[in-house]
Amino acid sequence: MRIRKATPQEASILAKLMNLAMREITYQFIGETNSDKANAFLAYFIALPDNQYSYENIYVAEVGNEIAGQICLYDGAKLLTLRKPIWEKIKSDFGKDYHAAEETQAGEFYIDTLAVAPQYQGKGIGKALLEFAIEEFVKKRQQTLGLLVEKDNDKAKRLYEKLGFEVVEQIDIFGKVMEHMQIKA
Repeated sequence: MRIRKATPQEASILAKLMNLAMREITYQFIGETNSDKANAFLAYFIALPDNQYSYENIYVAEVGNEIAGQICLYDGAKLLTLRKPIWEKIKSDFGKDYHAAEETQAGEFYIDTLAVAPQYQGKGIGKALLEFAIEEFVKKRQQTLGLLVEKDNDKAKRLYEKLGFEVVEQIDIFGKVMEHMQIKA
């Protein structure tokens, strides 16, 4: 397995992976429960620069020539700038003024999504992507790394805690109670 930066040409593959982690949110964005439309919505942004779902913010875990998982992360200080194209497209294409609470802020690099393809789940891909992010952003760059986890997702929370993440606050976002976890340099 190797971990590398994503490319814009991989947008459709990455959208399907990313929607494993955020399908309900994407459905909120587009106003319907259509997985093809949800994937197309994310693929549009993944292929473009300068937004929170951009290939610029994604690292992939590759097994052979297949993308097995992805992690999307960015500087929390840039959240509002990176979100702006998303909100604008929702308004222009779906006629909604969509807004959500801020899931991150200045002072942390934020893991927006982490997803592993079903055939690779349980094989350490997600853990390897998290360890990569910790090595790159916490150890090398001396940054705080943050993420959100559903309050009742004990399995994911245990993994994050084993890697050194700690709960710093609880927030309500996208209609769910989430725990904001961080690991600091």
